[in-house]
Amino acid sequence: MRELIRTNDVVLIDVVTQLLESEDIPVFVADGHMSALEGSIGVFGRRVLVPSDWADRARRLVVEAGLGAELRDA
Repeated sequence: MRELIRTNDVVLIDVVTQLLESEDIPVFVADGHMSALEGSIGVFGRRVLVPSDWADRARRLVVEAGLGAELRDA
């Protein structure tokens, strides 16, 4: 799995997840339960992950959607 984005912005996570799923790219949001454990104060970001063999295509879609600044380094 490759990390595309790490953020506390749930709207961004939903947008990116829906974008990837609309192109049939498998996506997994990790660390969602950490926010409940930490009391939702935003210390731990959630991670948007895709399988390694889909990472290049997923990154390209995120950039084309104008969200390239949110991507983690490759």
